[in-house]
Amino acid sequence: MKTRIIAAGILLPLLLVIVLVLPTIYTAILFGLIVAIGAYELLWRTGLVKHPRLTAYTAVMAFLTAIGSFYGLPYPFVLIGVLVFVAALYGEMLASKAQLPYEKLLVCLAGGALIPFMLCALVRLHNGENGRFLILIPFVLAFLSDTGAYFVGCKFGKHKLAPVISPKKSIEGVVGGVLGAIVGMLIYSLVLDLAFGFTVNYLYALVYGTLGSLAAVFGDLSFSAIKRQVGIKDYGNLIPGHGGVLDRFDSMTVVAPLTEALLLLIPVVVK
Repeated sequence: MKTRIIAAGILLPLLLVIVLVLPTIYTAILFGLIVAIGAYELLWRTGLVKHPRLTAYTAVMAFLTAIGSFYGLPYPFVLIGVLVFVAALYGEMLASKAQLPYEKLLVCLAGGALIPFMLCALVRLHNGENGRFLILIPFVLAFLSDTGAYFVGCKFGKHKLAPVISPKKSIEGVVGGVLGAIVGMLIYSLVLDLAFGFTVNYLYALVYGTLGSLAAVFGDLSFSAIKRQVGIKDYGNLIPGHGGVLDRFDSMTVVAPLTEALLLLIPVVVK
C-alpha cells in the first residue's frame, strides 16, 4: 500500500501537469505511449499473442490512434490507416500458411484500434473547446468512484459482487463508488460554476456521477476477467504498486468515451 501511495503521489501530479499545462500534443503523445504499452501488455504479457511482428504492428497502430485523435484526421485517412493495419495482420496470417489463429488477429484489433480509440477520448476532450476543464471530468468520475468503493467496501462490504473475477469487490463498495463519483462530480461542477463562470446542470451532474461510476466498475471487471482467463495477477509491473498501464487505466477505458458521449448528448457544463 505504501508503494502504491508513493507512486500515485509522484505520477498523478506529473499527469496533471502534462494535461493541464502543456499543449494538447503532449497529452496525445503521452496517451499514445500509454496505449502502445497497453497493446504490448494485452498481447504479450497475457500470452494471448506472443508474436513479435503482430505486437509491433499493434503497438504502432495504438500510438497512431492517439495522434489521430489529436489531429482529428478526415475519415479517408482513418480508413486508410485501418486498412493498412488490417492488411498487415492478415498478411501475417497468410504468411503463416493459415497456421496463425484468427482469434489472435481479433486481439490485435482490440489492442491496436478499439481500446486506444476508447481511451483516447481523453485526447479528443482535451483538444476540444474548454478541453482543460472537460478532460478532468472522467478523472473525477473514475478516481472518486474508486476511492468511494475502496473505503465503503473496506468498512461495510459483505456481499461479493463478482467473487470469481474480482474477489475484493462488493455490492456495498459499488454503492460507495457511485456516491463518491456523484459527490465528486457535484463538487467539480460547483467549482466550474462559481470559479470559472460555467453554466452547470446539476441534475446532469448526478447522471454523470451515477453512469460514470457504473462504467468504471464495468471496465475494471472486464479487464480483470481477461487476467483471470490467462492466469495473471497484473498486466505488468511498470507502475510500482499498481501493475501495468492497463491495470491503472482499465476503468478509464470505459469512463472516458462515456464522458465524451454524455458531453455531446447532455452537456453538464456550458461556457
